[in-house]
Amino acid sequence: MPKIVDHARRREEIALVACQVVANHGFEQATVARIASAAGYTTGMVAHYYDSKQDIILAALRLMLLRIEERLTRARARDANLLDVLCEMLPIDAQRFTECAFWMAFWGQVSADKKLKRLNVWVHREYMRLYARCFDVYWPEWSALTPEVQGRVLRSVATLMNGLTAGAVTSPRDWPAAMQVEHLNFQLDLLRRWANPRRGKTGTAKGS
Repeated sequence: MPKIVDHARRREEIALVACQVVANHGFEQATVARIASAAGYTTGMVAHYYDSKQDIILAALRLMLLRIEERLTRARARDANLLDVLCEMLPIDAQRFTECAFWMAFWGQVSADKKLKRLNVWVHREYMRLYARCFDVYWPEWSALTPEVQGRVLRSVATLMNGLTAGAVTSPRDWPAAMQVEHLNFQLDLLRRWANPRRGKTGTAKGS
């Protein structure tokens, strides 16, 4: 009886391995051959699932975003707060460090590649969507803020998260998990103090 192959699972496995290879060796050195070898497949087998290295990278990007969303869902189930859920996107453990190192390697190639620039626009939009979702669910006064104030808060958070990610990936000894969380908490407190006086006059906070 022929062996049944789960092709969706195999595609996901290759994408996960690609994430690890890029994190460990950098974008340029993460060749299709190296990804195939790390996954235990031939390059021909990988080519059966992906047409190019960029296709693999795109699949890895989508998979990382999906895994972040899954962690956010689990965090919501355990009655988390805004700090908890945003920490799901920081490199505070081995798995998240690998994901963030992958993002960093990807970002390092964006400026010189038009296709990667387009991918980065999509990634940025997805991250902003996730941040907006976090604030909408976990910041009670969010709905009372004007769209302009909400936008400024989201851009500030995106800048902060990118900075923490870059610092922790490039200088992990200087940015241990506890310091990342402490700094994020500090900045969220500052943002709350700045945003609350700027509530829309007709807005109504959730839960009020």
